[in-house]
Amino acid sequence: MAKALSVDLRERVIAAVESGVSGRQAALRFEVSPSSVSRWRGKLVQEGEITPKRQGGDRRSGRIEAYAELILNAVTAAPDITLAELQAMLKDEGLTAGIGSIWRFFDRRKITLKKRPRTPRSSDAGR
Repeated sequence: MAKALSVDLRERVIAAVESGVSGRQAALRFEVSPSSVSRWRGKLVQEGEITPKRQGGDRRSGRIEAYAELILNAVTAAPDITLAELQAMLKDEGLTAGIGSIWRFFDRRKITLKKRPRTPRSSDAGR
C-alpha cells in the first residue's frame, strides 16, 4: 500500500489554494491529483485538520469476534472440526466468513488445531 502524503505537503497545497490558486493549478504545481486537493480541503472544512488517517489494519475481525463463544464451544465439543465445517456452522448462524478469516480468528488466540497423521511413520522413512 502506498504511503500517505506528508502533512507538510498537504499544508502547502491548502495554503496555495487559500491564497487564490485554483485546486487544479495547485495539484499541477505540487504534483498531486486534483481529487486529493479537493478531499484535503473538504477535510479541513469538516474536521479542522488535514492529517491522514491510519492505513491498513484489520477492519472486519469484529464481525467474527461477535461469534467467538460459539466458535470456541464448537471446537471444544468437536476438536477435530474443520475450518470448512466451522464456516458452514457460521453461515447457518447468519455470518458469512471466509476460511482465512476463521484461520486468523484462531491465530489471534494462538490456537493451533493440527491433526495427527492416520498411520505412524514407517521405520525406514528417515533413510
